[in-house]
Amino acid sequence: MSDSALGVVGDESVADRLRDAGVSVDVGSPADPPTTERVVAVGQTAVAGVGASDHDPLLLPVDAGRGVRSVTRDAVLAAVRGLDDAHVDRHPVVAVTTAGDTVGRAVWDVTAVTADAARISEYAVETPSDSVGQFRADGITVATPAGSPEYARRVGGPVLAPVAGVGVAAPIAPFATNPDHWVLPLDDLTVSVERDEATVALYVDGVHEGTVACGQTVTLSRSGPMRVAVVDESRSRFA
Repeated sequence: MSDSALGVVGDESVADRLRDAGVSVDVGSPADPPTTERVVAVGQTAVAGVGASDHDPLLLPVDAGRGVRSVTRDAVLAAVRGLDDAHVDRHPVVAVTTAGDTVGRAVWDVTAVTADAARISEYAVETPSDSVGQFRADGITVATPAGSPEYARRVGGPVLAPVAGVGVAAPIAPFATNPDHWVLPLDDLTVSVERDEATVALYVDGVHEGTVACGQTVTLSRSGPMRVAVVDESRSRFA
């Protein structure tokens, strides 16, 4: 294992366990992760914070769900000792822009959904070269491969391997009885609200980032990969 400090985000007890084993540790938060070359991120919020940061560490996820190949808390020390020999999965991260402003970066997913109960709206999805679909629904979620096993899967989308540059777009409670779900490039993918019937809220990795007005476009663009260490202790994303 490298002698340089190891960043830890998300669980002070994990940092204490590593210190007790003689590992030099630099603790940070999801909003202010360490700028170390390697970071242990405990939980999905920590992974999102580290993955969306400007820094590009090698990330070891711990108990972070199915989206990335994470290890258990009990296996952290063994996993850290194996980082020098780790395989690296590269997951796309997307910048989210609306009304001319970048509102965030998504590691997991971007969701536009009606804020009022029992109300639907109409949405359109486009790539730079094609009109993909237009439909009435409660909302739409666009997930990266890391996010595809989570909420997007619960609304019918497929689970994607960490292939650079693609994601899955899935309507939420669509009016159609047999809705489409699309695997699409994440370069300049756009989602727009087509009817002024309900307030539509925008969420980036589960964080509310405002509303989307009728005719307003949300644009997703790749902003670099999140490098995830895969070691012997890493669990399958598909299990």
